[in-house]
Amino acid sequence: MSAAIDVVLADARWRRRIPDATREVRRAARAALAACGAPPRAGLAVLLADDARLHALNREFRRRDKPTNVLSFPDGGARPGGTVALGDVALAFETCAAEARAQRKTLRAHMIHLVVHGVLHLLGHDHARAREAARMEALEREVLAGLGVADPYGAEGRAA
Repeated sequence: MSAAIDVVLADARWRRRIPDATREVRRAARAALAACGAPPRAGLAVLLADDARLHALNREFRRRDKPTNVLSFPDGGARPGGTVALGDVALAFETCAAEARAQRKTLRAHMIHLVVHGVLHLLGHDHARAREAARMEALEREVLAGLGVADPYGAEGRAA
């Protein structure tokens, strides 16, 4: 059994700008899971929302009163049938679209990067310290290269 990846499309602009957004989210999440050797019966959810939703989540759970590009909410609990619920990842349309424009990349590429980034957080990776950040960024680059997405940490600036 492969990973169960639920995609919740809460803002239709994601599908308007990226018609196959749901498929791309699942592909990116599976690639990140595979790179880390996640359990085959892992499950997670990805919410494609707007700035208002991410702002509310960021304020409630991180005490930061502003929207953000991506949030991860690790779970790690066992579910019936042996599935491991890894948690949830949420992306904000307006912030992601603005970052993609500023970094001169497609929204699709940026979305894929942020899904990979968020899933890596669910798997315990972090970037709070320089050494952790270097490891996480290297893993992101490797996963993204396999997905045909350019290095998000190149000359155009830091993304997440």
